[in-house]
Amino acid sequence: MSAKPVLVVAAVIVDDLSRPTALLAARRSRPEHLAGRWEFPGGKVDPGETPVEGLHRELIEELGVRVDLGRELVGPDDGAWVITDRHVMRLWFARVTGGEPEPLIEHDELRWLQPSSFFDVPWLDGDVRIVEALDSHFA
Repeated sequence: MSAKPVLVVAAVIVDDLSRPTALLAARRSRPEHLAGRWEFPGGKVDPGETPVEGLHRELIEELGVRVDLGRELVGPDDGAWVITDRHVMRLWFARVTGGEPEPLIEHDELRWLQPSSFFDVPWLDGDVRIVEALDSHFA
């Protein structure tokens, strides 16, 4: 990566922070080249925001939910996860504490997945190794 990568933040929304048994995946509806692929909800951090502030804002905008954050899923790329040639992502485990998740902006479907069905959906390429790393975190 030549230019400084864009920081993206996302949540591994789970049913229980201490002993998760399922995670919430979101299917992209746009842009066209990403439509139909699945991802962790989140988005870019705005100027002046901390990553955590950006994540809370994105989850309200994208899913209409408030969450409690658990620990960060530290990635192998200087603590983050390289997801494209221009983007790095930081993720936190999260549990919904307010609202009912709805696909409001970037998504057209949400689905709770158990570890046995994590790969029943076509994840974005950059998210595949994150999903693989999550297996050991589930009951």
